[in-house]
Formats: sequence, structure tokens, C-alpha cells
Amino acid sequence: MALVSVFEAVLALICFLFLCCLRNKNRSPKSFPIVGMLPELILNIHRIHDWCTETFERCHYTFLFNGPWFAKINIVGTCDPTNVHYIMSSNFNNFPKGPEFKQLFDVLGDGVFNTDMDLWRKQRMVAQEFMRNQSFHKFLLRTTRDKVEKGLIHVIDYVAKQGLVVNLEDVFQRFTFDTTCILVTGYDPKCLSLEFPEVPFSKALDDVEEAIFYRHVRPQSFIKLQRWLKMGQEQKYRKAWEVLDDIMTKYICQKRKELDTTTKGLVSQNGEDGVDLLTSYIAEEKPTGLKCDDKFLRDTILNMMLAGTDTTSSALTWFIWLVSRHPIVENKIIEELQSKLPAEETKKRRLFNAKGFGLSTRSIMRGIKVISTGTIPAQGTSQTRHTSKWASSSSNHENIV
Repeated sequence: MALVSVFEAVLALICFLFLCCLRNKNRSPKSFPIVGMLPELILNIHRIHDWCTETFERCHYTFLFNGPWFAKINIVGTCDPTNVHYIMSSNFNNFPKGPEFKQLFDVLGDGVFNTDMDLWRKQRMVAQEFMRNQSFHKFLLRTTRDKVEKGLIHVIDYVAKQGLVVNLEDVFQRFTFDTTCILVTGYDPKCLSLEFPEVPFSKALDDVEEAIFYRHVRPQSFIKLQRWLKMGQEQKYRKAWEVLDDIMTKYICQKRKELDTTTKGLVSQNGEDGVDLLTSYIAEEKPTGLKCDDKFLRDTILNMMLAGTDTTSSALTWFIWLVSRHPIVENKIIEELQSKLPAEETKKRRLFNAKGFGLSTRSIMRGIKVISTGTIPAQGTSQTRHTSKWASSSSNHENIV
């Protein structure tokens, strides 16, 4: 009888906890005993971005993800611009990343995404200084224009003439990957072409990002087991890491040789074509106060590649999709373009320079309003979009990070 009583008490407790979970007053994902919110996450893993968007909307843009009790993967998520500004800008020093973050993103080394306090501040300051330089601005404009004219338009023209169906996000990812790689290293991986080739650099970067994502939703013990057995995502992660190291070592060595044989390490800041960031880091090492050895350059390249690829391609894809769903906005864009062109040229296709629309290079770099009817808001890592929330706040927090 005693055994039955204990069993009934335990069963009653489990039922009570289960019913408490089902009440779900704050409309966040259901948190079950022991396993937390993991079941719902697994059920939506194939549509993770949509699920995050829906969850944020239900929870007023901020919620706590409760992982399994034994896994230590409780995560606070937010896409509220006020919170983002508080954490990433006005009170950044109060939110150090810490050793656990660095362990999750160990492939990034000591780059700006993985560092804290003084080292982070120093790296950020140097990077901003190089990006503000007129020499880099020239290189940015020339690179972007060339890649659009000779790469993006060429591919889209071919696809349209052949009547083919392509993944537009893949096209934009290839475009931004090539552009970012040229701006950072000075070398074109030629990811965007009619053949849609599989570029080792791009594939390795994708594999690393996928493995890091799964690290966020798996217990540390399971990750260590995969690493020890050399299998699963951790094995793919290790191989991708090796590919990235090989490619970036090649870029760094090649760049050092070029500088030694041509300008002896001195870069003209008034060069007609401008310079890439890797050249600036190597040539301007002493003024920066940083030790720009091969490891530092490797970490910097990888961090910048991650920062400049997926976010831009995702924004471009969503922009095209939104325009296609809102003919009124499309007509306003066309009207604005026509207002800037002579009447005889309105039916011709052409590329525009920023100055033709009264935009300075600094304006483009900062991502200010380009079209009078909309803005370019900052976006989080998960690429969630909430028009009602960001539309009223993006102008107040132009430089969140």
C-alpha cells in the first residue's frame, strides 16, 4: 500500500507540473518538466526563423527559452530595439560574452565577436577607422559596382532568358559572399557565376555556422561525445575549420608577398582603386597598436566574413519579396527612379552611382534611409522581422552595434 501511495503522489505531482506548463500565461513555448522547451524547438527546427518570429510576436518581443534541466542551455532572446540598444550600445560593458560564449564560437578565435572589454574596444575602433577611410570607400564602390554589373546582372539575365527557376537567396548569398571576400581580403572566390559552383570557402563557412547553431540546442556532454567520437556535426565542424584555416593562410601569405614585392608594405591612402581591409591591417600595423600576426589576421578575416555575408543577402532577398508583394511600393520606387532620369532614358537599364541620388558614401555605409517610404532597420542574428516593432524604432537607434 505504501508503494502505491508513493506512486500516486509522484503521478499527481507530474500531472500538476504538466498542467502548469499547459496554462502558459505568457504565450511562450510550452516548457515541460525535465526537457523544458526542447520538444517544441525540435518540432520547428526545419522552420526555425519563422518559429522565432512567431514566438517573439506572442511574447512581446522578449522571452526566456528554457532548455532541459541537465543541459544548461537557458537562453534569453529579444528583438526589441530598446533592449538591443541597451545591451549592445549604451550598457555593453555590463554584458561580457564570457568563456562559455567563446567556447561555442571557438572557430572565431580572438576576433571582435569573441573578445570583451578593452581588446574588443580596440579592435572595433581600428576596424571602424579603416572602414571610414576614403581609400576603402573607393574600393567599396568600385567592387560593388563591378560585381553587380559583371556578376549579378549577368547571372539574372541568363536565368531570365533561359526561363530557369533559381533560389534568389542563393544568388544573393553568392553575390554578398564574393563582395565581402573582395572587400576583406582583396581576392574574388568567384562564387557567383553561371555554373553556380560549390566554392570550398563558402561551403566551409556554411558548415561552421550550422554546427554552431546546433551547439546552442544540444547539451555540452553530447557535443563533447561527438567531438571525441569524431562524428556528426562536430566532425563536419572540424573539417570545415581546417578548410577555413588553409584558405585564409593562403590569402594572408599571398597578400604579404604582394606588399613586399610592390610597395614594400606602404599603402597609398589616395590610390585610385582603393585598398581592401587585409592590406590596411598589414600595411598599417604600427599605427593601430595591434599585433597583426597571421593568427590575428586569420581571426579578423573570419569574423568580418561572417558579419558581412548572410545578413546582407537575407535583407536583399526579403526586400525583393516585399516589393513583389506590394505593387504600390514598387510603383513609388519606379516613380522615384524616373524622377531622377531624363525622359528619354526611363526605359533603359542602367547602374546608378550614389551621388546621382544625392547620397554620400558615408550615408551608404551607415545604412540610412534610401527610399522615402521605408527604412533599413537593424536585424538580429535569427533574421526575424517585425514591421510594427522596428518601423517606429529604427530611426531612434540608427547605430545599434
